[in-house]
Amino acid sequence: MSLEFKFETACIDVKYLTKKPKDDELLRIYGLYKQALFGPNTTKKPQGLLSIKDQRKWEAWMTFNSLSQEEAKLEYINLVEKLKKQYN
Repeated sequence: MSLEFKFETACIDVKYLTKKPKDDELLRIYGLYKQALFGPNTTKKPQGLLSIKDQRKWEAWMTFNSLSQEEAKLEYINLVEKLKKQYN
């Protein structure tokens, strides 16, 4: 199977976990997903008290800025496989 197919499959699988992952795991999923699809985050960090959720998501994406899109896809796939074992 190609990396792209495995990544797309993992993107579907993560939606069907029987239990909700912890917040830090959800942020890791988000950050890897964004890095895998779009590469490094070049957006400005959201500001203000009302954007705390957006700030955390921005920070999660920034965590993986040094990974290539292929590396991010691999990490995403591995994380989803781990979560499937843990939450299904």
